[in-house]
Amino acid sequence: MADPTSGESGPYALFDVAAYAARVRAGAGGRGGHYLLGVDGPGASGKSTLAGQLARHLPEAHVVHVDDFYLPGADRARSGAPVGPGFDLRRLREQVLAPAARGEPVAYERYDWGSDRLGERVEVPARTPLIVEGVYSTHLAARPHYHHRLFCRAARALRLRRGLERDGAAAEPLWTGEWMPAEDDYVAAERPDLAADTVLSSDHETPGDDGPRYWHTARRTAR
Repeated sequence: MADPTSGESGPYALFDVAAYAARVRAGAGGRGGHYLLGVDGPGASGKSTLAGQLARHLPEAHVVHVDDFYLPGADRARSGAPVGPGFDLRRLREQVLAPAARGEPVAYERYDWGSDRLGERVEVPARTPLIVEGVYSTHLAARPHYHHRLFCRAARALRLRRGLERDGAAAEPLWTGEWMPAEDDYVAAERPDLAADTVLSSDHETPGDDGPRYWHTARRTAR
């Protein structure tokens, strides 16, 4: 069986970011323009880049990063959560997803990676559309809040290379010993790829007018 976190099944067709964004906006017409869009996938699979591309076509949306919900060190040591043990996914649901789904204002504190504590407070007006990007963004308990879900994947070696280029070689033990195994467990247990509108590969790093391009790797929709 193919690894659902990799792009090994081979791409089918180019993903048209602009066309997808247009469909998201059109579908939100009956909700007064309101939508929640999740972009999930393992580390360094292209989620943040894709969210940025979508945001350029959906400028009305506020982008939320799951990395802002990383747990401070002392809390990580006590977490023991079966899914996303390094992240405060309950806080993501309670401060962002649930109120946004109800059309209420959103307010949350961003994790500060430099000081290892919660820092800047972010406030988002009521009924602002959201793009929520990051691994665990569409975990099972969060899934019902979304109107749209995407899942990104790429070959494991490529993801590790990208991660170390971004975070530095000293981060390799975190990537290989902590983050990647936890992501593997999450995808195997909760299969966010099967709950996505579309599964996309960033294996083929082909530049386009809007940045790196993404390719469909699954045709079926499991919604």
